[in-house]
Amino acid sequence: MTDFDDDEKIAPLKPLRRKTVLLDRALTVAGLALAGAAAFFPWYVFFNEDKFGIDVAQGDRTRDLPDWPARNVFSVSPLAMTNKNEYEKKPEVPVDPLTTATVSSIGKEDDRGAPAEEQPFPSKSGFRLLHVANGRALIEDGSGMYVVRVGSILPDESKLATLEERDGKWVIITSKGDVYQPN
Repeated sequence: MTDFDDDEKIAPLKPLRRKTVLLDRALTVAGLALAGAAAFFPWYVFFNEDKFGIDVAQGDRTRDLPDWPARNVFSVSPLAMTNKNEYEKKPEVPVDPLTTATVSSIGKEDDRGAPAEEQPFPSKSGFRLLHVANGRALIEDGSGMYVVRVGSILPDESKLATLEERDGKWVIITSKGDVYQPN
């Protein structure tokens, strides 16, 4: 015997039935309709916001508070409830509409103290130059070290006139004409 012998007969493939083709087409149409509805629905919600919006029940925005004196409050929520009780309102101070071009000094001092230009020096005393960089000089006297620049008041109550480099070393020339150089 050889492998070419027919041992069993195979039935030919049956043609697709008409029912299966109709079912496939119906599922395809249903899927396309569902996809179209899914694409259209967000636009429908967007243009009909009143039908889909959230209705928040409005509650009472006031409450009864005891008649205690007011306390200093630094931060109040804009949604905080107000007092239902009547109280005396202080008359508001009218704002002067005239522009005076004055500048407030509020905030000029910070956590680190007065700015370098206004730092107090203890008294008249000699000082020495330690270092010069970027148009500023570091000077030292008996009470500490200071950073100064052209126009700053020095411990001898003169002003720093110029910073010059002489013979490879930086020097300070004051408004009194004194010359200070590093030791």
